[in-house]
Order: sequence, then structure tokens, then C-alpha cells
Amino acid sequence: MINSPKIIDLPKIEDPRGNLSFIEELKHIPFKIERTYWIYDVPGGETRGGHAFKEQQELIIALSGSFDVVVYNGKEEQIFSLNRSYYGLYLPAGLWRQMQNFSTNSLALVISSTHYDDEDYIYDYNEYINFRNQYAK
Repeated sequence: MINSPKIIDLPKIEDPRGNLSFIEELKHIPFKIERTYWIYDVPGGETRGGHAFKEQQELIIALSGSFDVVVYNGKEEQIFSLNRSYYGLYLPAGLWRQMQNFSTNSLALVISSTHYDDEDYIYDYNEYINFRNQYAK
């Protein structure tokens, strides 16, 4: 069930008038898009996330500025620095994530495989470790 996070390169159409990138569900990302949301105006030093999802998959893109996504799979931590709008971080379900080091005026776009469901979130780290251990066997 739990796979590894990975950077996904998105199409980039270069044009002297300005570049364009896009995402198509089930082509560039391995899920159907059910929801999108964005994170912005994050005060200096603040973090976002600090949870895992049981079912939800995501693609996170830095549309503007930069930020880091810290991902933990129950055994090891990886840090992904996002700062370009033509690639995104794919996060399968079952990974603990936290976003930090937001630059001024950064804008994070999150594309989700599910509608909002509070029951899908794991906010307690110890509960996450128990959840993770169930699937590591």
C-alpha cells in the first residue's frame, strides 16, 4: 500500500510570452483529481501539515516561491525542496508529511485524490506509527 514519494516532472511549454505547465489526471499523476486547495500567506517560521492520510494521495506544487516538504515513512525521513512550478511532489497515502521553510509570498497548490474527509487524517504521531506498522509487515 505505502509507496515512496517522488518528484513528477510536468509538461512545460516554453514561449517568449510566458511558459505554461499543466496536469492531467491518470496521465501525469496516478489518481483521479477530486479536490484542489492552496496554502498561502504562511507566516515566517510556521509549518503546515504534521499529519498522514490513510487513503488520500497528493501532488504538491510550489506555484510561487519555495518551501520544503519533510516526508517520513516510519523508518526514514526525506526532505524535498520545491521551488519550480513545472514539477511536483507525489505523495502516496500512508506517509507523514510536514511543510516548512516557506519563502515570502510562496504559494503551494495541493491536488488530492479524495474529497475532504476528517476520518482519513492521522494527526497523532504515535497513531501514525501504529498504522504504518500494520502495512509494513
